[in-house]
Amino acid sequence: MIALDLSRLLSRAGFATPTGIDRVELAYARHFLTRGAEHCFVAIDAVGKIGALPRADATRFIEMLGTMWSDGAVPEAAHKIRVLARCLHRAALFGDAGELRTRLRGDANPVYLLVSHGHLHRPRGIARLKRASGAHFVCVIHDLIPLDYPQYSSRAQTARHRRRIDTVTALADAVIVNSAATREALTQRMARDIPIAIAPLGLDLPVERPQTVGPPYFVCLGTIEPRKNHALLFDIWSRLIAQHGERAPRLLLAGRRGWGSAQVVNRLTAMRPFVEEQAGLPDAALAPLLRGARAMLLPSFAEGFGLPVIEALAQGVPVLCSDLPALRESGSGVPDYLDPSDAAAWLAAILDYTDDSPRRRTQLARLAQWCAPRWDDHFAIVDELLAGLR
Repeated sequence: MIALDLSRLLSRAGFATPTGIDRVELAYARHFLTRGAEHCFVAIDAVGKIGALPRADATRFIEMLGTMWSDGAVPEAAHKIRVLARCLHRAALFGDAGELRTRLRGDANPVYLLVSHGHLHRPRGIARLKRASGAHFVCVIHDLIPLDYPQYSSRAQTARHRRRIDTVTALADAVIVNSAATREALTQRMARDIPIAIAPLGLDLPVERPQTVGPPYFVCLGTIEPRKNHALLFDIWSRLIAQHGERAPRLLLAGRRGWGSAQVVNRLTAMRPFVEEQAGLPDAALAPLLRGARAMLLPSFAEGFGLPVIEALAQGVPVLCSDLPALRESGSGVPDYLDPSDAAAWLAAILDYTDDSPRRRTQLARLAQWCAPRWDDHFAIVDELLAGLR
């Protein structure tokens, strides 16, 4: 039996659009919904107790949340999702933890599966469940960025992530990672040998590739935070506006504001309408926004996987991104890879991609041979790992 923790999704019920980790947990929830009686859904309460969730209510919550993130938030539906999330939280808090332990003990291969980082810094509840039920503990590690690049996280986040990796070292029976780059970073910090499976992420956005014609624009997809290096793009767009005036291409920022974004966001007012935020878009609106772009831009200093890369490529859109190991994995050699500190190279590439240049056509030719990763392939790896824990 797989006990999949939905704590992350329950905490995100009030948000109209998902983050990358939200997408992963939702994909896992949908996957295990197809597995009949082989799974149950659980959540961690405020005091660290892991409790079972009513299956029917959890199923309805997963379906409603997925629909909202795909099609857009309707106020009445969003309210129902928040109410349902609160009910599920109460069920985890007041439910019979003994019943969950009994169900896990009665299974030949019980697994507690946590696919977000959210509660990894609180190991006591996980340790109690393992002792009481005999369940294996398996988790997903998305990146080690707060530890390897602490300058791009708050001190609290760095300390919390260190405790998360300590929990993995102490309690995990196996780990799932999204890339070889993440596995390498994790292995360097692990104090013992445990199985680590590399399972690249799949796609959620609707995939279409119509020919689009219109004024040129670029999309930067992802949370606005120092690690994503939006400052480089703002410097470039200041030059483009000064040099080309009204003929300068537009830059659309498709992502919420994150930690440390204030300094960059303060520059937005002076750059409108050439640089605009497009936050809070459901998948039904985000996909066509990507399809119309000249390229998707990702000048990050650090990434664990690079979900925006595959989301753009799947829409038939070229990608200009940083030359990072994780992005070379996810992009499979299709994007143009650039040094995130080389503003001149980024400016030249953006000017090339504004027009139908040979450079852009060459990437489109590479893209025509590219195959998008599928969640089915991800879960084939995960299911094999979980079955092997017997």
